[in-house]
Amino acid sequence: MRWKRLMTITKKEFIHIKRDKASLIIALMMPIMMLLLFGFAVNTDINNVDLVVYDGSRTADSRELIGKFTNSYYFTLYGEVNSPKDVEEYISLGKVKVGLVIPPDYAKDLRRNSTTEIQVLVDGSDPTIAKTAMSYSLLIGNNYSLKLKEVQSKKAGLDNHQTSGINLKSFVLYNPTLESSKFNVPGVIGLILQNITVILTSFAMVREREKGTIEQLIMTPVSPFELIVGKLIPYTVIGFFDMLMTLLLGNIIFGVTIKGSIALLILLGTLFLICSLAMGMLISTVAKTQLQAMQASIALLLPSVLLSGFMFPREAMPKVVYYIGSILPMTYFLEILRGIIVKGVGITYLISPIISLLILIFIIVGITMKKFSKTLD
Repeated sequence: MRWKRLMTITKKEFIHIKRDKASLIIALMMPIMMLLLFGFAVNTDINNVDLVVYDGSRTADSRELIGKFTNSYYFTLYGEVNSPKDVEEYISLGKVKVGLVIPPDYAKDLRRNSTTEIQVLVDGSDPTIAKTAMSYSLLIGNNYSLKLKEVQSKKAGLDNHQTSGINLKSFVLYNPTLESSKFNVPGVIGLILQNITVILTSFAMVREREKGTIEQLIMTPVSPFELIVGKLIPYTVIGFFDMLMTLLLGNIIFGVTIKGSIALLILLGTLFLICSLAMGMLISTVAKTQLQAMQASIALLLPSVLLSGFMFPREAMPKVVYYIGSILPMTYFLEILRGIIVKGVGITYLISPIISLLILIFIIVGITMKKFSKTLD
């Protein structure tokens, strides 16, 4: 081995890397992005869970109980509603994860030294948040109940066991057994649909360019729009097949049934499929080689896994990271999937994620059409 020849080859390879600026940027920025994503997004400590309250008593005693929940760092008061039904409505809409229901006779029961029941409603579609919220609620309720017993015993001169406090009962909605498969399988369906379509589509135009067949397409009277749509149709068919197959296997293997409308799920899945295909085509129009397309796809898909709420609760993420996750289509499709499959809600409950998904589709498709030009460059 001659060192001179070795160093010449090494220098030549560094020149190739320097000329491939896209791959170089991805190679240098990917470690930083992964460190920041994993550092901030991978957090299972659930704090500041949004809480909605129905205060039927509307007394100083009930406000003191609400303060025990909201003054802790476990819960954040989202708002107060006028009926227990509104509490369930807020949870169904996905606005909050926990609801506190205080009965009208709360203060009267305390003054009569009789036990009063407090309801805590928890969204079971996310078992991680549900288990943590129930633990926090029981902790706050038990501590407050002990405090009330101490105060009552001092006033009446009785033993703590002879006094009554509050009895906090937790009710889990939509997933009473807190099965993780009902949370994970819908997310996996969305992830599979996105990953396959983005990766396959991202190679579509790059493959033509590398094989030299792009010149033949340029010589034809086909418009850019026709070319893009024509290339997307086969992957749309594949995406539909994958979606139906994963829904069927999820039911057969994991027992995850669709509680809502299958037709609505397919319709909204089509929207997400279009969005994923547009993202893949955008990568395909920007990347010059299949390696660059693969690197860009990974750079796009990794945040979708970590920041969308697929693996880790978004409520535990810092605000900046939370807002970054809000620009990912996967975030809204997960809301749609879990809303229809786990909760069985209709389209009226999914207006917000649907609108957000439509806005992202128009933006991504617009950028793709602008970036694509039917030229050799």
